[in-house]
Amino acid sequence: MPELGSAALLVTFGLSLYALGAGWAAAAQGKRRLAQSAQNALVAAFGTTLVASVVLLVALLRNDFSFTYVAKTTSRALPTPYTISAFWGGQEGSLLLWLLVLTGFAAFAVATKRRWERELVAWVTPVLGAICAFFAFLLVAVASPFATQVAPADGAGMTPSLQNPYMLAHPPTLYLGYVGLAIPFAFALAALLSGRTDERWLVATRRWTLFAWAALGVGQLLGAHWAYVEVGWGGYYAWDPVENAALMPWLAATAFLHSVMIQEKRGMLRIWNVLLVILAFSLSLFGTFLTRSGVVNSIHSFTQGAIGPWFLGFIVLVVAVSLALVFWRLPLLRSPTKLESVVSREAAFLYNNLLLLALCLTILWGVVYPLVSEALRGEAVVLGREYYDFFLRVFGLPLLLLMGIGPLVAWRRASLRSLVTTFRWPTLVALASGVILLALGAGSSIPGLVAYTFSAFVATTIVLEFVRGTRARKALGATSWPGAFASLVARNRRRYGGYVVHAAIVLLAIGIAGSSAFDSVAEARLAPGESMTIGAYTLTYRSLEERQTQNATEQRAVLDVQRGGRELGTLEAGKNAYTVEAQVSNEVGIRSDPLTGEDLFVIAEQIDPDGSVQFRVFVKPLVNLIWIAGGVFVLGSVIALWPDAREQRRLAARAYEIGVPAAR
Repeated sequence: MPELGSAALLVTFGLSLYALGAGWAAAAQGKRRLAQSAQNALVAAFGTTLVASVVLLVALLRNDFSFTYVAKTTSRALPTPYTISAFWGGQEGSLLLWLLVLTGFAAFAVATKRRWERELVAWVTPVLGAICAFFAFLLVAVASPFATQVAPADGAGMTPSLQNPYMLAHPPTLYLGYVGLAIPFAFALAALLSGRTDERWLVATRRWTLFAWAALGVGQLLGAHWAYVEVGWGGYYAWDPVENAALMPWLAATAFLHSVMIQEKRGMLRIWNVLLVILAFSLSLFGTFLTRSGVVNSIHSFTQGAIGPWFLGFIVLVVAVSLALVFWRLPLLRSPTKLESVVSREAAFLYNNLLLLALCLTILWGVVYPLVSEALRGEAVVLGREYYDFFLRVFGLPLLLLMGIGPLVAWRRASLRSLVTTFRWPTLVALASGVILLALGAGSSIPGLVAYTFSAFVATTIVLEFVRGTRARKALGATSWPGAFASLVARNRRRYGGYVVHAAIVLLAIGIAGSSAFDSVAEARLAPGESMTIGAYTLTYRSLEERQTQNATEQRAVLDVQRGGRELGTLEAGKNAYTVEAQVSNEVGIRSDPLTGEDLFVIAEQIDPDGSVQFRVFVKPLVNLIWIAGGVFVLGSVIALWPDAREQRRLAARAYEIGVPAAR
C-alpha cells in the first residue's frame, strides 16, 4: 500500500514536469497537438494524485499504524468522522489535499476550455504544471505521507480541539479558496506570457475567482464558529497569524473582484488587476507557509518541519517571476482611459481597493513584524489585538460606508443633483438610526455607534435598489411582484448577488460591533446550589456530572438558567479528558436567543475535587448575526455564480469586441 501511494505521487511529479516543459514548448512554438498532450498530462496528474489520496484514506480507516502519518494523527478510539478528517489534520496529509485540489482544478480548467480561450490555456498549462510540480516534489522528497515504521499497538490520537464537527468542513473549504486562486493567477501569467493582456483572461476566470473568494469567506466563518464553540475563550477571532493568513488573500481577492468591473466597463486598472491577482495567490502560499513552517506560534499551525525553507523559496520565486513579467509587459498593460472624476463609480471602487489593500498590508505587517524583530533584535515582538482593532476601525468603517456608495454612483462622472436624489433616504435613515441608538445608550462605544449608523445607510441603499428594480420590472409587464423580483435578479445575477453579499457584510458588521463593543462578562466560583447573575440572567449551579464516551471522559457542570424570573432550562459546561492524547479541553455551554441574536456563553474554567467550579460567563449581544451573515453570504455568492444564458451572450459579445471568436 505505501509503495502504491509513493509511486502514484512520483508519477504525478513526472506528469507535472511534462506539463511544464511540453506546455511551455507548445505555447512558445504554437504546436497545438503538443499543447493538448501537456494538458492531458495535467488531467492524468489528477488521476494519479487521486490514487495516492485513496491509499492514505484507506490506511486511515484501517488504522494501519505502519504508516507513520496514520500513527501520528489517529488512534483506535478516534471516531470515524475524525479519522477521515485526519487526512488534512497533519502536515503531510494537508499537503496531499492541496495537491489533490490543485490537480483537480487544473484538470478541469484545461479540459473545459472554450475555443476563444485556447491560446491562453496553452500558457496556463505550464504555469499550473510548475505549481503542481512544486507540491508533488514536496510530497515525494520532503514530507511524504507514505513513510513507514514498525506499527505500534495504537496511534497518538488527534489534538482535542480538532475533534469538532467544524473541522470536517473548515480546512477543506479554505483549501478550495487557497487553491482556487491558482487558476486566475495562472490565467493572468498566461496573459502576460502570450501578450494578450486585454479583458479575455478576466472573462475566462471570473467564476473561478468568485468561487475561490466565496470558499475563503465561508471557510473563515466556519473557522470563526469553531473557535467560538471549541477553543473556549469567549471570542471567535483572535487575530491569530494563521487566521490572518486566510483573511489576507480574501481581502486581496475582494479588491480584485471590485476593480475587475472597472476594467470590464472602462478598460482601466489593467496593471492593478494583474498585481492584485499575483498578490492574492502569493498570500495564499504565504498562509500555507505560516501554517507549515513552524515560524509562528498558533493553535492552527503544524510543528516545525523541513518544508518551510522550500515554501519560502517558492514564494520568492513566484513573486519575482510574476513582477518581472509585469515589468516586461508594462507597455501592453497601460490603458489609454483615464479617471474622469473623483466623484464616479470607478473612483469609488478605486477608493474601496485602496482601503482593502491598506487593511491587507497592515495585517501582513502585523504577522511578519515578530519575525522581523526576532531577526534584527533577537526578540520576537508581537503586535497585540489593539493594533489590529485600531486599523480595522480606521480602514473598515470607511469601507463599510463605501459599500453603500460605490455601486450607486454613476460611471464616469456623477452630478450633485443625482447624488442628493440617490442618497437622500439612506442618509436620513442612517442619521435617524444614530439618534435613536444614542437615546438608547449606545453612545458608550463610538466605533460601535458609527458601525451601526453606516450599516443602516448601506442596508437602506440595498433595499432601495431592490425596490426600484422590482418596480421597473413590474412596469415592463411582469405578472406579479414576486415575478418582477425574480426577473430582476435573474437578469443581472452578478449585480444583485453582489447586493446580497453586501447585506451579509452589513449583518457581519452589526454582529461584530454588538458582540465586541457591548458584551458583558462575569466570573464566580460556585458550589452546588449557589447562584450568580449577569445582566438579566441568573445561573444556579445544580450538579456536576461525569460520563464516558468513545475516546474521552466528560465532566459537565449543569446550570439552571433564568432571565427576568422566567425559567429558560439548563445549560452544561465543562471539560473533556482525552485518554489517548492525555489532554484536556474546555467544552463551553451556549444558549442562543433567536429573537434577539444574543448568546449566553458559559466557560467552566476550573473544576475542583470538591465539586466547586470557577465559571466565566459572557452575554454576547447580536453575535448570532455573524452566523446568519454566513448563510446570506453563501446565498449571494450562489446567485452571482449561477450560470446565466444572458450573461453568456454578453460575454460572447465582449469576446468579439476584443477580437476573438466566441464560439466553442
